[in-house]
This record gives sequence, structure tokens and C-alpha cells, in this order.
Amino acid sequence: MEKIGFIGAGSMAEAIIAGLIKDGIFQPEQVIVANRSNSKRLEELSTKYGIKTTQNKKELAEESSIIVLAMKPKDVKAGTDGIQGEIDQKLIVSVLAGISIDTMKRIFGNQAAIIRAMPNTSATIAKSATAIAASENVTMNQIKKCQTLFEAIGICKLVDESQLDAVTGLSGSGPAYVYFLAEAMEKAASEMGLDSDIAKELIAQTLLGASEMIASSDKSPSQLRKEVSSPNGTTEAGIKVLQEKGVKDALISCVKRSCERSNEIKTEFQTALISSNS
Repeated sequence: MEKIGFIGAGSMAEAIIAGLIKDGIFQPEQVIVANRSNSKRLEELSTKYGIKTTQNKKELAEESSIIVLAMKPKDVKAGTDGIQGEIDQKLIVSVLAGISIDTMKRIFGNQAAIIRAMPNTSATIAKSATAIAASENVTMNQIKKCQTLFEAIGICKLVDESQLDAVTGLSGSGPAYVYFLAEAMEKAASEMGLDSDIAKELIAQTLLGASEMIASSDKSPSQLRKEVSSPNGTTEAGIKVLQEKGVKDALISCVKRSCERSNEIKTEFQTALISSNS
């Protein structure tokens, strides 16, 4: 019986576990979770999902055919020490932001089958936009299996690793940009005297509806925007203010800067790992 093991027991690991069990991709007895020291957290997950938990990551690696690295990126070396000899013919899936496949090869060896995944926090409600990239040793069957894992928490797209920094800036950090927009809309509603609870519901439904329109329509966001904007109407008046304030350029710069920072973190971590091994 195939098993999947998670090293790290945080919110992302839980979101993936919940999706896998809900969709019947893995049964609870096929899931193992380990973390370094938080036995209370492991007990919570075991009680909630009926899964196996352990603080022995070597035991987890021995039993699992898929090993998901879900610890904090800074803990990757400590979290993987001692399991390198247990990964032959197994798939390593990393959800660690800023940790490249090359860096993972330094830990597990050049022959390891490694997939980098970039989900986002909407995984907790099964609405993640996830991109994955694979090392050359990953088989097509393993790629399809990994896509199935992440489709349990949203959508999943295969990209080249060189594109993952862009994905990080766009969809990895993207929920925060939307929350920032919602903050501004809430503040405007408050200043216009709208009840905060009513405003929150209206804003949430507006964003949800607009997202569904983008997803379901074959029209571009630009076309959809123009269809809402009647000449000399209320929407056009609002859009003109956004244009005057340079909001579109600011958002473009925001995504690009997040992408740049992702690349910087990757370089910083790889440099630190090389230094620690020298």
C-alpha cells in the first residue's frame, strides 16, 4: 500500500492532507506526518484526520513512497538530515519557498526525483493556484501523481523551474495583494458610512463574482472591465482615478518585485547551504 509522508506539520501540510483524504486520493492509514518537536500538534492532526504521526523522520522516509517537505525553509537541512539514504526510487515533493531543485540535489544527490511546488494559502479552502516544476529524474507518472495531489487543493500547472519565481510573485504572494485591495475597499466603505459587516460581505461577493467571471469567460480581464464601464458612468469615473494614481503600474511593479525577492531568497539560501557544507 502506497504511503505519503509529510515532514512538517504546519497549515500547508494540513491543507494538503485534508484535500487528499476528502477526495479519497489517500486513506488516513496511508498518511504519515512528522515534525521536529511539537508532539501536541502531531496529536491534533492524528485526532482530526486519523493519520499516523511520528517524530522519527527516518521511519517516515522508510515507509513513504512520496515524501513532502513542508517544514520552514530555514529548517530544511535539519529536517532532512538522516533520511538521505531512504529516498531511492521515491518522489521528493518540496513546498519550500525559495529552495531550488539544485539546492535539493545538494541535500539528496543528483539522482533524486524532486518536484518543487508553489501552492498558496488558499489551499486551506481547496482554492490554491499551484505550479510545479520537476527535476530530470522525475517520471511522467510521478508528475501526474503530483498534479493529482495538488488538484485536491485547487488547480495545478506544470512549468519550467525558471518560471517558479514569477509564479511566486504572481499567485504565491497573490492572495495578499487581493487582501490589500479588500482593505482599501473596506476603508472606503467605512468613510462613506457603510456598516462594516455589510461592507465585508459585499466586497467578498464582488471579488468572488469577478474571479468567477475571469475563470469562466473567454474574454480578457480588459474586455470584462470595459463591459462594466459605461461612458461617463460611475465605473469609468472610478477607473480614471486608478489610472491617475498609477495603480496598474504599481501592481505590475509589486508582482515583479516579489518575483525578484523570490530569486534573491533562493540565492541567499543556496549560498548559506554551500558555506555550511564547506
